[in-house]
Amino acid sequence: METLLLSRIQFAANISFHILFPTITIALGWVLLYFKIQYNRTKQERWMEAYRFWVKIFALSFAMGVVSGITMSFQFGTNWPGFMETVGNIAGPLLAYEIMTAFFLEAVFLGIMLFGFSRVPNWLHTGATFLVAFGTMMSAFWIIVLNSWMHTPQGFEMIDGVAHATDWWAIIFNPSMPYRFTHMVLASFLTVSFLIAGVSAFRWLIGGRTEGVRVALKTGVFMAALLIPVQIFVGDMHGLNTKEYQPAKVAAMEGNWETDTGVPLILFAIPDEEARENRFEIGIPNLASFILTHEWDGEVQGLNDFVTEDGEVLHPRVAPVFWSFRVMVGTGLLMLLVSWTATYMILRRKRGVEGLPKPMLYGLIGMSFSGWVATLAGWYTTEIGRQPWLVQGVMTTKEAVADVPAPLVLSSLIAYLAIYAVLLIAYIYVIFFLARRMSRGEPIEPNVPQSEAAITRAVPAE
Repeated sequence: METLLLSRIQFAANISFHILFPTITIALGWVLLYFKIQYNRTKQERWMEAYRFWVKIFALSFAMGVVSGITMSFQFGTNWPGFMETVGNIAGPLLAYEIMTAFFLEAVFLGIMLFGFSRVPNWLHTGATFLVAFGTMMSAFWIIVLNSWMHTPQGFEMIDGVAHATDWWAIIFNPSMPYRFTHMVLASFLTVSFLIAGVSAFRWLIGGRTEGVRVALKTGVFMAALLIPVQIFVGDMHGLNTKEYQPAKVAAMEGNWETDTGVPLILFAIPDEEARENRFEIGIPNLASFILTHEWDGEVQGLNDFVTEDGEVLHPRVAPVFWSFRVMVGTGLLMLLVSWTATYMILRRKRGVEGLPKPMLYGLIGMSFSGWVATLAGWYTTEIGRQPWLVQGVMTTKEAVADVPAPLVLSSLIAYLAIYAVLLIAYIYVIFFLARRMSRGEPIEPNVPQSEAAITRAVPAE
């Protein structure tokens, strides 16, 4: 395998592993803030019980995200030196903004959030939770700004083959940034919704039927049921934006080879890039045109428009984009079905969580990491769909890759995959280990005061 392909696979492996954990922390920080505010408002211990459990998951996820993120920065120099040489004047400051406005904020207040239950005044602990949640959101903002700019670059000029910023406002708020940022934030909240619902359902089934588990389970289910329709709407808006700025990607997503009107929505097909056609195609007439143009006979551009006269292909490989898009959409529809069904059962029977039968509880457990599946499928659609461009219309992936021996890239790729597999298994094991232990009434921190009375005794009166 050539160096370019191996380097792409290695970067994909690193970003795939890394993104799992920010996808959790971006939203979980705000859920923890919600739990804490509810506790401050009602003084009901169930909210602090939920907070104490899920803050441990946040800490674990945050640590994994930081460690896995370090390898990402190294790869800019080891695998993709052409990227920073060409667009470093823009990418460098954006990454620095993330460190200055987000990472420092998280690092300063994370300790108070994790260990300040009984050591600082309640208002300070609540404020620290807010600032950590805000920091994770700012981190996501700057990363999405850079990624969006790579898809829809604006506000720069090329001088001697190097990009120079001319309008930072246009760079930051580039045409696709609002859609990508909103789509990613909602994906994070949906990931956390199903993680909370699934792990809480597991705790409920093994006997941890406390008020804290009950309120967390309901929070996860209701949040998912509320946000998945919003995500579908935002996804449609994002698709229309992509159609305007990256039509080749949309053509690959739809498996559409020829520019035509009244294009069908293909449910199943096996794209054949050599023959440049689909095999075993099953579709719904005119529906793709309606979704993409809001007209039943609207014109949709095809993949064959992105092949030059000398045969150079300027569109991504079709099969990976075609199938990853369908995995994302299919997982989203399953999320809709499960969350709405669970919400209906909780509300209709007026028994709360007790109204959920065992099959539904097992279903929620099975959906615990469905957000990861949808997020990864969405990222593969987005990033593979940008090929052959690294920065759309500015530089190709081939122009940025390092000239290193393929066996060297392969050996490091194998090492990464082995380490990531072990870490991922360990991460999931620890989550359910904590769930089992705390459901059996075995506190993880037996020496830390847990009750409100203990907290009151530990904090001097102002």
